[in-house]
Amino acid sequence: MMSTVYSRITGTGSHLPPRRLSNDDMAAMLAERGLETSDAWIVERTGIRFRHFADEGVACSDLALPACRAALQAAGRRAEDVDLIVVATSTPDMVFPSTATILQNKLGVHGCPAFDLQAVCSGFVYALTVADAMIRTGGARCALVVGAEVFSRILDFDDRTTCVLFGDGAGAVVLEASAEPGILASDLHADGRHAGILCTPGTVAGGQVVGSPLLRMDGQAVFKLAVGVLEDAARTVLAKAGRAPESLHWLVPHQANIRIMQATARKLKLAPERLVATVAEHGNTSAASVPLALDVAVRDGRIRRGDSVMLEGVGGGFTWGAVLLDF
Repeated sequence: MMSTVYSRITGTGSHLPPRRLSNDDMAAMLAERGLETSDAWIVERTGIRFRHFADEGVACSDLALPACRAALQAAGRRAEDVDLIVVATSTPDMVFPSTATILQNKLGVHGCPAFDLQAVCSGFVYALTVADAMIRTGGARCALVVGAEVFSRILDFDDRTTCVLFGDGAGAVVLEASAEPGILASDLHADGRHAGILCTPGTVAGGQVVGSPLLRMDGQAVFKLAVGVLEDAARTVLAKAGRAPESLHWLVPHQANIRIMQATARKLKLAPERLVATVAEHGNTSAASVPLALDVAVRDGRIRRGDSVMLEGVGGGFTWGAVLLDF
């Protein structure tokens, strides 16, 4: 009789580009454009204090590579052990081939399936769910699941309400087949009726950029939707796993806005210290934010083996979802 196959995270890694900008740095940059903002204004509304921007010529795969190497080292694996690569990103190296195939080559491995997944800020939660399904059905045994972004390339620095929110970075996990349950349940959703509230509406056609290649966001609409759907996804995934909210050790949400994150924790009656919040240090890194925060909490000793962890994402599309796992 064949035993049930599960998937477990065996290693985490992350990387932030070295160029670190404070809110004061952003205020000075915007002042040169005749726009006004301040550290107090940004912190009060978002909780963000710093963000990292990649230097010119640094691509999404360049940020993903050291994050993957750190995750592989933590898992005790070599790149040759990997038989699946899924990269969640909205800012790929190029139109095609996928950033995942470029990353695969930089890792020095060849032949395994490698593809990008685009669900914006929910991307890592989506990618982890896909990789889990492939492992459970025998399609892979050792996967690299990555969230990596260079959002600084699509920011409108004449829009002070959005350009201060985002940053660049990458996070990765090694997800391996296991006889013991790791990922317990997931819940994914999308609603294209809300596509316009958070989007980068440009495309490439006939050698030209058609439409705007810069990010557009209705912050109030995003906030209103995010709080409700994140609570629903969290409760659904707990119910699927047969777990109660009080069984949670850690909530690792998308790092977009501290007020959204705290509201979700309160609705789940989770103690504030059980919320993993790194948004102050790197801002909203879209698909990279959840694995970045997860890696920070694993490496500083907060998240330990056996802990129950909820990962959540919400982003443009409008997309959202949650994954419940035993670490």
